[in-house]
Amino acid sequence: MKRIAVMTSGGDAPGMNAAIRAVVRAGLEHGVEVYGIRQAYAGLLAGDMERLTSREVSGILQRGGTILQTARNEEFKTPAGQRKALRRLNERGIEGVIVIGGDGSLRGALALHQLGVPVIGVPGSIDNDIYGTDMSIGVDTALNTILDALDRLRDTATSHNRCFLIEVMGRNCGYLALMGGILGGAEIVITPEEGVSMEQVANQLSDAYVRGKAHAIAVIAEGAPYKVMELEQYLKQHHMGFEIRVSILGHVQRGGSPTAFDRLLATSLGVEAMRRMIRGESAVMVGRQGRENVAVPLEEVTTRTRTISRDYYELAYMLSR
Repeated sequence: MKRIAVMTSGGDAPGMNAAIRAVVRAGLEHGVEVYGIRQAYAGLLAGDMERLTSREVSGILQRGGTILQTARNEEFKTPAGQRKALRRLNERGIEGVIVIGGDGSLRGALALHQLGVPVIGVPGSIDNDIYGTDMSIGVDTALNTILDALDRLRDTATSHNRCFLIEVMGRNCGYLALMGGILGGAEIVITPEEGVSMEQVANQLSDAYVRGKAHAIAVIAEGAPYKVMELEQYLKQHHMGFEIRVSILGHVQRGGSPTAFDRLLATSLGVEAMRRMIRGESAVMVGRQGRENVAVPLEEVTTRTRTISRDYYELAYMLSR
């Protein structure tokens, strides 16, 4: 292969730039031209791509977000849109595409493969819900951002004898909430996967107050069975003892300079993706299992979801006492 393209798609994640840099420099090492597709599949349909050299990816290792930007696109999901994408790649002589992103992005990569385009996926999603990899790019940075917020909020919660309801990202997966709760010392964690009623939350927080705790922290994934504001009203009506406050962390979890772990993971997976592309592999995602980089079929990745071990739920409950 002489010409390969790379894109970042779906939600941005800290470490995506490190992965782009790794793909480009690994390609240059093997004499391959690498083109960056801007705005993901929308940019692909528009033919918005430009050659990336070592200079273009210099100084981006520590930057959050993605220099290629990202966007959602409905047209690519149609047969006509996919034919247009194939035309754009052929116009530029692109022989393969490396897609960095989440499950929706990887489904798009599989569609390209089915059109005859060699593709390799790289998992980039702060939710850590992508099947076939222990960790996705951006998870560690997002989790550290959450922990920093929890530590700060606990300080003010203790000062005022308050309970903070902290909403974190995770529409369908509660990984960030659960890990944030365990590592941040929360009294209770509410996730989309684990149904905890508002009554149970009230009982646990009331118990913490009666036992003499100076504060309480509840971490709630945005995809929980009820909204954080609904829980706030319920708790205020049932008088927990603590004053109730809400803090929604929002998109601050997506930003910031990637941690050392995310930089290393992104770099390693980016290089692995380029190596496998050059060897002629296609329709796989490179991921990390244990200490090893592995290749997982995209058909498997896009039809399954990474689940959270029950052990972590039990750990969270035990440590909250």
